[in-house]
Amino acid sequence: MPPKADINKAGWEQSEFPILCETCLGNNPFIRMSKQEFGRECGTCARPFTVFRWNPGAGMRFKTTVICQTCAKTRNVCQTCLLDLEYHLPTQVRDTALGVTNEAPTSDINREYYAQNQETKFAGSENKLNDGRASSAGREMLKQLARTEPYYKRNRPHICSFYAKGECNRGSDCPYRHEMPVNNELSKQNIQDRFFGNDDPVARKILAGHAEKQGLKPPEDESVMSLFLSSLPASATEDTIRTRVIKSLPGVEQTSLRSIVHVAKSRCAFVNFKDRVSAERAAEAWSNGLDIDGERLGVRWGRSKNSSAPPPAVSATTVT
Repeated sequence: MPPKADINKAGWEQSEFPILCETCLGNNPFIRMSKQEFGRECGTCARPFTVFRWNPGAGMRFKTTVICQTCAKTRNVCQTCLLDLEYHLPTQVRDTALGVTNEAPTSDINREYYAQNQETKFAGSENKLNDGRASSAGREMLKQLARTEPYYKRNRPHICSFYAKGECNRGSDCPYRHEMPVNNELSKQNIQDRFFGNDDPVARKILAGHAEKQGLKPPEDESVMSLFLSSLPASATEDTIRTRVIKSLPGVEQTSLRSIVHVAKSRCAFVNFKDRVSAERAAEAWSNGLDIDGERLGVRWGRSKNSSAPPPAVSATTVT
């Protein structure tokens, strides 16, 4: 009985070729790839799908697809590394820059149902991720961060666990890397965080580094939880600023926003947050500026006049 005729297999995915980025595919022009229908469950929606396995080049490790094509199309990512296919960046970086909210459910009950509905929408089309509504500042940020060349170093063999314990006796014949593992935040990566863009350590490092280069390094004073917006358009109001701020921060809860102090006469505003983490996430998202009514705003760390803490000395990053 064909899989689609079996009601228990109706939602299972069959495909003829994987959706891969250039890095994962490798630099071998004569690549050979094995195919196994319903070889494993998708790492995100848990539906059985067609698994592909291949060696991207000499001295590289074998790679395999870990999510189904429906999930890959939903987030426009590679089926193996789960990086964005256009910018080759973690989804959290892309979503932060474009102000995109991930609508995919994370619960086991709804994931498969959502994936089946998405499969119907994707019939006969490619990427459904629409960044047409994204601001010019967000697109500019992605262009600056995008990786333009394949990073084949990512296909290297894994570290030899026996070498790390001092017990490997294979020497140069060992197919794994003889290096000591580094235990830091980047070593704590998983499929769910990468796919849904939640607390991805690689994305956090990229966003924090870019914000620092743009002059938005978080101040040492932990009590500073406000961002100063300058060059506001004359038509801006507190409500329009609030709406734009909320839409541009998909990874920040609305309840984290304490207040917005709009100084219409000076065409500036303070965006005050309830916690330092939310303020840092906003600074990372607005590292290239914030667009309101077609105008690019300047963004700096600052302290609101309504802050209970004593005002700091006047500097390039504070306004009193």
